[in-house]
Amino acid sequence: MYDPVTLDQLRAFVTVVEEGSFSAAARKLRRVQSAISTSMANLEAQLGVPLWDRSTKVATLTEQGQAVLASTRRVLTEVDGLRRLTTGMTLGLEASVSLCLDAFFPVKALVDLCATFIREFPAVDLRIDTQLMSAVSARVLEGTATLGVVSPAGLARGLEAQALAPIRVLPVVSPRHPLAAIQGRIATRHFVEAIQVVLSDCDDDGVADQVGLSPRTWRVGDLYTKHEMLRAGLGWGNLPEHLVRDDLRSGALVPIRPMAWGDHENALNLLAVYRSDTVFGPAHHWLLEQLTQLCEREARRQK
Repeated sequence: MYDPVTLDQLRAFVTVVEEGSFSAAARKLRRVQSAISTSMANLEAQLGVPLWDRSTKVATLTEQGQAVLASTRRVLTEVDGLRRLTTGMTLGLEASVSLCLDAFFPVKALVDLCATFIREFPAVDLRIDTQLMSAVSARVLEGTATLGVVSPAGLARGLEAQALAPIRVLPVVSPRHPLAAIQGRIATRHFVEAIQVVLSDCDDDGVADQVGLSPRTWRVGDLYTKHEMLRAGLGWGNLPEHLVRDDLRSGALVPIRPMAWGDHENALNLLAVYRSDTVFGPAHHWLLEQLTQLCEREARRQK
């Protein structure tokens, strides 16, 4: 059945409310007042409820009109979103973007990325997934994610890769841990009895565990668990500098210097990855550029 209610009527209805009167709405819409009055009368007849109380000099909304107003605004918002979406499509803009990030990617940078994305591409859906090591590459290869950020150890064959700025990684312990009491470089013998907490790839076919100095290791599947274990003094391990920055300032964690690692800084060189057959539109190109800039910004903060 044909719906006689038109978008023009709904927009006129909202305009009358916002401008305060039929005559003001007519001026705003550059129409004669009688056209607005007729449009509102027809809308009431078509909806079957009284929208306006005309018992006063200036018509006001009825209770039914208040409810219809809220629904009308939602409808017009959806219609405007549909028009932005289809306009973007004609210009090559993607309907959605899916991004899978390694857990080592700075959360603050991710939040800034999402906030800016909303402003730049309000009609494009953004899906964010956080995984570890090989799981990122797996998401991109299977098409669940169109763009990924992965550590070199998790890079899979068949993916295009673009280097991002390195993320500094620090060996840290709780100040209550025995290793924290050792000044300067720590000889390897001191790590024999110390538990090292390491990240472990959940995929059986994924990246092998990155075992370091300690023969005793506890394996965890996410960065949050590792962080909390180290804060609790249960072991030592590497964490990204951006994650422990506040802990280092407050003294909740302290850095240590394994002698076997020398003076060189431990850095994780993240990579942006995507399938070679992926066709990037404006939103994907923008995301790739922003990922590079955000990692560079984080690298500058570490100096």
